[in-house]
Order: sequence, then C-alpha cells, then structure tokens
Amino acid sequence: LSPGAKMGCFTFIKVMMILFNLAIFLGGGTLLGVGIWVAVDGKSFLDIFGALSSSVLQVVNVSYFLIVIGAILLVIGFLGCCGAQKESKCLLMLFFAVVLIIFIAEIAAAVVALVYTGLAEVLLRGVVTPLLKEKFGNDDPFTQIWNVTMGEIGCCGLNNYTDLTDSPWYISNNHTYPAPCCKDGMATSCSHSHLPGYLLQGCFKQILEDIKTNSGVVGGVAAGIAALEIAAMVVSMYLYCQLDHK
Repeated sequence: LSPGAKMGCFTFIKVMMILFNLAIFLGGGTLLGVGIWVAVDGKSFLDIFGALSSSVLQVVNVSYFLIVIGAILLVIGFLGCCGAQKESKCLLMLFFAVVLIIFIAEIAAAVVALVYTGLAEVLLRGVVTPLLKEKFGNDDPFTQIWNVTMGEIGCCGLNNYTDLTDSPWYISNNHTYPAPCCKDGMATSCSHSHLPGYLLQGCFKQILEDIKTNSGVVGGVAAGIAALEIAAMVVSMYLYCQLDHK
C-alpha cells in the first residue's frame, strides 16, 4: 500500500476505535447509573422492570453486579477512546492489557463452569444461603428481589424454605415464611406447621433449568463478546505498532 493509503487506513481504524470505545464508555456509565439506582431504590426499579428481569440475575444482588460491570466498561472505554484520540502508546497498551486480563478471566470462568459444575453449585449455595439468613427481611432491595424471584418461579429459598428460617423476616413475623413460599396464593404468610408439602420447593433446581434452557443464547452472547474483545485487542495493537512508523 502507498503511504497515503496506509495513512487513510490508520485514520479510519482510529476513528472506528474512538467511536466503538465511546459507545462502551456510555454503556458503562448507563450500567453504573442503573446499578446505583437499584442500590438506592431497588423497589422502584423492580416495580418497572421486575417482570422483565431474569430469575438468574435476581439470585445475586443486581446492584453490585451492575456497578462493577459499569465501572469496568467505563475504564475500558476511557482508555480505548483517549488512547486512540491522543495516539498515546501508553493508554493503548493499558487498554490492550485490561481487555486481555478480562478475556483470560472469562476463559478461566468458562472452564471452571464446565469442568467444576458441582463445585460452582456448592459455592453458589455457600454464598447465597447465608445471605438469605442474614438479609432477607432486613435489606429491602434484597428482600424485594427475592420476593419477585420466588413469586415468578414458584419456589421458596435457594435450597428450600429452611434457608429463610431464623432470617430477620422469619423472626419479626412470628416464625412464618413470606407469601411467595405458600402454595395458597391468597396467603400472606405460612409456617412449617401447615400440612406437609404446603411450603414450596427451593429455587435452585428451577434456576438451573432456566440456565440450561437459555444456554444457547448465553453461549452465543459469550462468543460474540469474546470476538469483540479479540477484535479490540487486534485493533489497539495495530494502532500501537503504526505509531512507531509515524
């Protein structure tokens, strides 16, 4: 290619890099804002989006998840956009390094999920069950998220109703369980003293079924994200190398 063509190609890729990372930066800011909204006023968020939200996302505290992802995207977008715009080799290398670390972490997480599925289940149970006993009835956003989840799926607790035993809700409501745990839709609460089978089963099996049902979509999205990350690394390294020839 002639020097003019090379310069035109460099300029085009640079502009695409700036626009792409500007979109990532704005997306990260949006996710961060939504995460803060959920953390501050989770009830109003669920009133609007509860019916559309995934039962898988409702297992964890959505606000912290969104805040972390939003912050990471903000950093990536800033490094990529400024690195390309200012033609800074330092920022471009930082961008490449951050994306590479995230890419490796995603691969490692996928391997662990495939090879150590049983371990992942144990870890999930070990993390979520204590949170239910500690926060259900005490943390309003967390409680609202789980009430919506249990109501939509038709389940109680992660493993079973005993996950809510001795929780703040259980203690402050005369040793009863919340309405979503009761098979009688008209009930406001119920206890284990009801007829056997009155309390619903845990949510964990249903959540696993949801994950399996949507595994194709999840895999496709993950593959798309991985492809974008590889493309971003290739482009950033191309710009980095071309700066040596300018």
